[in-house]
Amino acid sequence: MTLAPADQLQAAPAPQALSTEAPPTEGQTSGPLYFDAVLRPNRSLGPTGFVVVMGILTLVSFVAGVAFTLMGAWPVFGFFGLDVVLVYLAFRRNYYSGRLTETVRLDDTTLEVVRTQPDGSARRWTFQPYWLRLTEPDPEREDSQIILSSHGRRLIIGSFLAPEERIELARALKLALARQGAG
Repeated sequence: MTLAPADQLQAAPAPQALSTEAPPTEGQTSGPLYFDAVLRPNRSLGPTGFVVVMGILTLVSFVAGVAFTLMGAWPVFGFFGLDVVLVYLAFRRNYYSGRLTETVRLDDTTLEVVRTQPDGSARRWTFQPYWLRLTEPDPEREDSQIILSSHGRRLIIGSFLAPEERIELARALKLALARQGAG
């Protein structure tokens, strides 16, 4: 999760109606930004760690496969290879889903949420900050969510964040909404 202070923000794109278009281009703004956050799922294993884990798994599987082959159980060797391939595919799927992002921007007139899927498709929601209700996550419950609601519409943001990160995001967004309303 990346939170930027309001005085370090770049110009935000102009707000647009609910759509499934790509995120807006930079440079247009309807006023100062009070909040700008890009949310990303956590991935604790980086590219170097992935290579190390896969290398160790491949080496152990190969050695075990050779040992079983020498004992006459040669079909087991193929299953060890299959295990390596399945673990590799699981990591690839995990890294692919980690490309999901949510961008939350608050300016003078709108709160905009743009959710970009791993395949590049994006969906945009806009809310008028004056009518927006932000439901903070309950620190006691790990599965509680940040909910934005206005005029009968509800949107859950940051569902992939850790509970502590959700609480931090909700507090920062609530503070930004208060600053925006006071300004």
